[in-house]
Amino acid sequence: MALTTYAGLKSAIESWLDRDDLTNYLDDFIDLAEARIGRDLRIRQMETQSTQTLSGGTREYDLPADYLQMRNVQLNTSPITALEYLTPEMMDRLWAGSSTGRPRAYTIIRDKIQLGPAPDSTYSLEFTYYAKPGALTASEDGLLSVIPDVYLYAALLEAEPFLQNDQRIQLWMAAYDKAIAAAQMSDSKDRHSGSAMRVMTESGNP
Repeated sequence: MALTTYAGLKSAIESWLDRDDLTNYLDDFIDLAEARIGRDLRIRQMETQSTQTLSGGTREYDLPADYLQMRNVQLNTSPITALEYLTPEMMDRLWAGSSTGRPRAYTIIRDKIQLGPAPDSTYSLEFTYYAKPGALTASEDGLLSVIPDVYLYAALLEAEPFLQNDQRIQLWMAAYDKAIAAAQMSDSKDRHSGSAMRVMTESGNP
């Protein structure tokens, strides 16, 4: 069975483990593998965008439920206003007062994005972020077709409590690390292929 489907992944896990008594635990292995991948991997297939309308005087807004890590935050003004990331401590030092204006910076606190200064009017806030990969199901293959090796080796690693220190664990860890590195390298090459990268000024000119 192909390793590009949820059923195929389950079958491969059983085959690689050479065990027929773990069927009831395969979903757990895969769930834990997805959590591991979400911590370790950042590729363009995980990127998504969200737009939120800001209200005057309101500094904090909820992040999307599938948020993992921010890539870019901007106000859709003319021209576009890119927001600078500040640590929460620096945000408090610079923008803890009651002043309002066009937001210039942002920080992340728990599950919220906080802006500084608080908006003085209505703005359209757009952010590009890494999202948690969709959970694999019988009808949803998520990123399985893109990184099947990563899913397989991650699931094998998560079976460790049932393997009782199986000697193969080191092999699978090395294979997982190599698959993650290869996925990141492929993503980097894809982003930077074509013309050579150039240093841009703040105005966007080379």
